[in-house]
Amino acid sequence: MNFRKFLIAQSILIAASSVVFPFYLLLIKNVGDSYSQFGWAYGLFTLTAAFAYPIIGRLGDRFGDKSMLLVYTLGMAAVMLIIPLLIHVWQVYVIQIVMGILGAIQKNTEKAFLARNEKDIDTAGTRIGNYHLHISLWSGIGIILTGYFIDFLTIASLFYLISFVYVIASLVIIKRS
Repeated sequence: MNFRKFLIAQSILIAASSVVFPFYLLLIKNVGDSYSQFGWAYGLFTLTAAFAYPIIGRLGDRFGDKSMLLVYTLGMAAVMLIIPLLIHVWQVYVIQIVMGILGAIQKNTEKAFLARNEKDIDTAGTRIGNYHLHISLWSGIGIILTGYFIDFLTIASLFYLISFVYVIASLVIIKRS
């Protein structure tokens, strides 16, 4: 996978994550009945990611960045289809564990790809800065547009739409250069 394709796929999937995140927070808050449950949900996400990173790093070295990003995008597409169906706190906890693993896959693969593809260490900071400019820009645009579109959608339909966006990111990753 070349840098351009990686940048496009990352821009799509980071924008998708950013768009759905505020609405996911509302959903989690509505499923639970206390802030401690909210804390547990995010704690499970973070702890799962932490313990998964070393394993994911080895898997990334073995199977490659492209395969790992496909696992992430297709996994998140599936998760987005399930989220609107959550009605019990234990279901949120399970999804948070799955999302912790998937989030670790995305973050670890992003960093590994950038490290593997940096040929000129003297300009690595510039290249990574430009990379973050692109993905942050698309993320911000996605969030702003969602603020307008959400009046015409249900929260559930937003998750279904974002699932489709993750599939689009998968197609970008699969497409041959």
